[in-house]
Amino acid sequence: MSLDTLATPARHAIEIRHSRFLAQAAPVDSVDEAARFLGEASLADASHNCWAWRLGDEYRSGDDGEPAGTAGRPILAAIDGQGFDRIAVVVTRWFGGIKLGAGGLVRAYGGAAAECLRLAPRRALVETVRARVRLDFADVAVLHQLLPAFSAHKLDEAFDADGARIALELPADHLDALKTRLRDATRNRARFEDQD
Repeated sequence: MSLDTLATPARHAIEIRHSRFLAQAAPVDSVDEAARFLGEASLADASHNCWAWRLGDEYRSGDDGEPAGTAGRPILAAIDGQGFDRIAVVVTRWFGGIKLGAGGLVRAYGGAAAECLRLAPRRALVETVRARVRLDFADVAVLHQLLPAFSAHKLDEAFDADGARIALELPADHLDALKTRLRDATRNRARFEDQD
């Protein structure tokens, strides 16, 4: 699975039991850029400006006065669940007079962030390609051993009397090297059929 970032900043507003929620998301390339976006997206007249960001293995989240774990972590879970990286999200809440409870807050903050990201235009961080390779039965294990070295993922596998046909997805710049390595390892028995 390849990770995406946002192609452009995105917004999504919802109302839950008289509380208004506004999710705002933007692509970011550094911790400083994430902090700058969080500052710009946080609204002074709101009850809470809860947030999360992810930059590869680095991530942070904040509940801005909501009970611990009910806002920032669900926003971060929405980022991860939607397959995003290099992104920051702020979900602003204007309290409407009805308490939502811990579970309601988790659903509201996480749901607002997830819907904002689901509707947002995506941009792949790594260009991937799909390819199909035909192999003899004896060479299937060789292919499986090579997949991690080329960041390749198996999408589908079918067997017939002539062997196996395996569909792969991998970074575009790894395809030629995988073809060469697999042909060498199988004495040129492996055949790449089509790619898109």
